[in-house]
Amino acid sequence: MLVATLKGTIPLTAASFAIGLVLALGVALARMSANAALSWPARIFISIFRGTPLLVQLAIIFFGMPQLGIKLSPWPSAVIAFSLNVAAYSAEIIRAAILSVPKGQWEAAETIGMNRATALRRIILPQALRVAVPPLSNTLISLVKDTSLASTILVTEMFRQAQIAAAPSGDFLELYGVAAAIYWALCFILSLVQGRLENRLGRHVAR
Repeated sequence: MLVATLKGTIPLTAASFAIGLVLALGVALARMSANAALSWPARIFISIFRGTPLLVQLAIIFFGMPQLGIKLSPWPSAVIAFSLNVAAYSAEIIRAAILSVPKGQWEAAETIGMNRATALRRIILPQALRVAVPPLSNTLISLVKDTSLASTILVTEMFRQAQIAAAPSGDFLELYGVAAAIYWALCFILSLVQGRLENRLGRHVAR
């Protein structure tokens, strides 16, 4: 189970969260655009993936897509489903964080000759990051636990390994208890990292 955690749960979480964040930034910026051709697809994307269960999304991608001629193995199916789900939730977090930055920061960037893209990258996003860290950390912690759903499409992550071990022995309480303890330990470590990151970012805030 520990090997499955290192080779399955952690890589699945890391890959899905990284891809999801990149997608989330794009979706958030599209959602904020004044161009309806960008904002409405972003709104629909967020609505669909926040409004449907993750388990259903996994099932559609792994079991449903082959009917359209798109057959994916369990691991890529899980990464796609988790990444899209993370993107939908994180896009709203990032959008809210960007909107929390005073409009005067945009104006100040323009006065020193920055275009909008440069101002976003060098002025706005660094300030928005401090606001976004706590909710994004919660999304990451939720993702760690949600990876257990990948067992339903036969991804050999930690909970799937617990199921395999418990089936012949019947030691469900003991093995599932160990699985719960491993998930808790991972989430506890992430909570500590979140606290340190918040403190570090908070040092640069004017008081």
